[in-house]
Amino acid sequence: MESDIEQDVNLLWTLLFTIVLDGEKRMAALLATYALTPPQFYVLKTLVEHGGSCPIGEIAHEHHLTSATMTGLVKRLENMTPPLVTREPSELDRRSVNVVLAPAGEERFLAVQMDLMSQLRQVLQLLTSSERQDLIHYLARYAVMISEQFAITPANSD
Repeated sequence: MESDIEQDVNLLWTLLFTIVLDGEKRMAALLATYALTPPQFYVLKTLVEHGGSCPIGEIAHEHHLTSATMTGLVKRLENMTPPLVTREPSELDRRSVNVVLAPAGEERFLAVQMDLMSQLRQVLQLLTSSERQDLIHYLARYAVMISEQFAITPANSD
């Protein structure tokens, strides 16, 4: 007979895996309606988080991608009509290139984010206020604990 902790581990693993897979499928389907892939959306999100401009190498590093892979992603975003990003030489380092969020990129990001928030709102409205608060509390607690217990450092990030 499995111990309580083993049953809980198995149940939580199954739930998390189901939630992540469902989220990935839903996000990919939604992004397809905006002619974006998940990695392209994450580049736009990163640019928004960095105030609209970021060195391409830093974006690659944040997403654990090679510079060559990131260059391809940025090139596809740049070649969209209208372009969602542009590339500019860095004023600080001539060897570096900054990716700059174009107005169309910001508009597309915001539209996707609004749709994602709408979907989440619909799901959360199925819960009572108390259930929502409990869910948020325990997910936040889990996120902090997992972050503290299994912090990813450059030495163990691969």
